[in-house]
Amino acid sequence: MTQRYVVHLPVAAADLPAAQRLARVISRWLLVLPQTDPGEITVSEEDNQHVRHRIFCDLRMPGGRRCLLRADHDGACSRRLPR
Repeated sequence: MTQRYVVHLPVAAADLPAAQRLARVISRWLLVLPQTDPGEITVSEEDNQHVRHRIFCDLRMPGGRRCLLRADHDGACSRRLPR
């Protein structure tokens, strides 16, 4: 197995919901890169980085890919975003 590394990309956001929205947008752009695992994206306050908020559901689905729905979503996991 290849060793994994984490890239930290600081951004400015007005509050936690804004940071979570930005993280979702960035992660969906990153889906084109096979090296990324957007399902593992979390956000934290700059001065409180040990408290992380998961963006997506962390459940692995058949085939090894992750659910694309928000963390703590209701209902079944999905690889499709709700419209």
